[in-house]
Amino acid sequence: MATEQPHGVLFDIDGTLVDTTYLHTVSWWEALRQADHPVPMATVHRSIGMGSDKLLDHLLGPERDRDDDPKLREAHDTLYTEYWERLTPLPGAVDLLRACAERGLRVVLATSAAEHEVGALRRALNADDVVDTVTSSADAQESKPAPDILEAALEQSGLSAERVVFVGDSVWDVAAAGKLDIPCVGLTCGGTSRGELAGAGAVAVYDDPAALLAELADSPLTRPR
Repeated sequence: MATEQPHGVLFDIDGTLVDTTYLHTVSWWEALRQADHPVPMATVHRSIGMGSDKLLDHLLGPERDRDDDPKLREAHDTLYTEYWERLTPLPGAVDLLRACAERGLRVVLATSAAEHEVGALRRALNADDVVDTVTSSADAQESKPAPDILEAALEQSGLSAERVVFVGDSVWDVAAAGKLDIPCVGLTCGGTSRGELAGAGAVAVYDDPAALLAELADSPLTRPR
């Protein structure tokens, strides 16, 4: 069994480090409404964290006519873009990234956001100086809960699954990490409850990045595996 601390921490961004979960929820809800697909906002929220392909399967059914999917994605992107200049880091997010780097941990932003969204998220965080690697949806053939984006993050950063921890905010994050036997720390700031995250297999759950930072020394991020 390894006795050293993990070499790196993989972070989801949307809903984990930047307060975007409900912005995506509203954007998808409106995109679907415009296309005459009325889906309750709470149902949309439960799907956030999946890739857009799986999200639409989840909300509209896998047997649907997929011809309108590109228009739905474009409508979501157009609506979400309106928020880019107002994106805000969640409490303690930037300090958490810096604290991890100061402890010698490689900081990896393992996001499946589209490439054109990643720039806005990075500008909101303003922490590129401590970030080792950043992924995007272009790096994954299949979206979460498939583990492709985490596999890409490991490959690009030179880290191994045995020496990292993943931090995310959705059950889809926990599921993706579990497929690679990577411990996942859950944060409830994306709107998923402590019980749901723990029930999905999260090894620890905190309210937000600030709460995780406050207990960093005793957290799975720095405890030996």
